[in-house]
Amino acid sequence: MRNNYQTIKGYAQSEIIIQKSRFITYIQRAETEDEAQDFINSIKQKHKDANHNCSAYIIGEHDHIQKANDDGEPSGTAGVPMLEVLKKRALKDTVVVVTRYFGGIKLGGGGLIRAYSKATTEGIEAAGEVECQLHHLMKISIDYTWLGKVENEIRNSVYPLKDIAYADLVEIYVYTKAEDELKFLEWVTEITNGQAKIDIVEKVFLEFDVV
Repeated sequence: MRNNYQTIKGYAQSEIIIQKSRFITYIQRAETEDEAQDFINSIKQKHKDANHNCSAYIIGEHDHIQKANDDGEPSGTAGVPMLEVLKKRALKDTVVVVTRYFGGIKLGGGGLIRAYSKATTEGIEAAGEVECQLHHLMKISIDYTWLGKVENEIRNSVYPLKDIAYADLVEIYVYTKAEDELKFLEWVTEITNGQAKIDIVEKVFLEFDVV
């Protein structure tokens, strides 16, 4: 399983005008090819009257699904440049559609490549990027006499505190990066003198803004 990857925050839309042609960009996350195709089809349905609805997507842990569609533009001038932008930005699980309303001025091959690349970049900027980091949600079970010390230590640490549950024992739920699990276990064992029971609850991706 991948530990870290970048993608967009979520759905976004942007628009640019180049030589009187409108380029409207729609971008969304997609974790499967079906999700990507559904998104593309929804935009095509929305803009039936457009000259072109070009698209690209990249999906999978190893980017094993990559597709580009020029939708009537000269071969290689729309979908492929859009896909290249996604790849250069190292974005995963992302689908983008650029709708073009022709303004009467031909852009030529180079002009189209630049236009669709710019439109895709603008869409990414509108959406924003996040880094998804694999974390383990850990449950620390301790006697109530340890609560004050352990809670204070955690709140002053790099480990995000999710929740505290009060039962026969206190259960403290904390996130740690997957690669830091051993260091976390040693740290908790040290601050509790080995009196804590520590379990992995689940593996989850936490999202952090890419500045």
